[in-house]
Amino acid sequence: MIRYLKGVVARKEEGGFLLLVGGVGFQIQAPGPFLQALQEGQEVGVHTHLLLKEEGLSLYGFPDEESLRLFELLLSVSGVGPKVALALLSTLSPRLLAQALAQGDLKLLTSASGVGRKLAERLALELKEKVPKDLLAGEKVASREAEEAVLALAALGFREGQARSVVLDLLAKNPGAKAQELIKEALKRLR
Repeated sequence: MIRYLKGVVARKEEGGFLLLVGGVGFQIQAPGPFLQALQEGQEVGVHTHLLLKEEGLSLYGFPDEESLRLFELLLSVSGVGPKVALALLSTLSPRLLAQALAQGDLKLLTSASGVGRKLAERLALELKEKVPKDLLAGEKVASREAEEAVLALAALGFREGQARSVVLDLLAKNPGAKAQELIKEALKRLR
């Protein structure tokens, strides 16, 4: 099984990218935020999951082991395929997704494309006790400023889960940030 690849991004495509490793090109599908951060010509390490389907082999890539573990955990639920798992990881950060699963936060889970209420309930029910505990540390919105930023971004038309994920990431890097700063930086990332 292919678990990790390191190579150069040859080109980005819709939903994925081509990674050149020692003269061999691997087509890798990836979550949106990871894909957006990649630049052609950039050397990158990718944690991967190889999936055998009727149509053939598919390779999915992630920037860190947390995302890979959650992807595999999501696939363990009946009715959840790679498309839905990628949608969840594209909308929510790994820690926020882990928290939503552990707490049964249906609002956050349904913020991902393709996840309706019934599927969100099944995910929460089946994965509540299976979420790795190390992913649950420190992902709550820590300030009123951050909550205001999330609400403002949602009012601008961004999905709440996606906005919350970006704001929490920004807040981790700058704990004392004001709502206006968070909104400004989040808009740069969300465009």
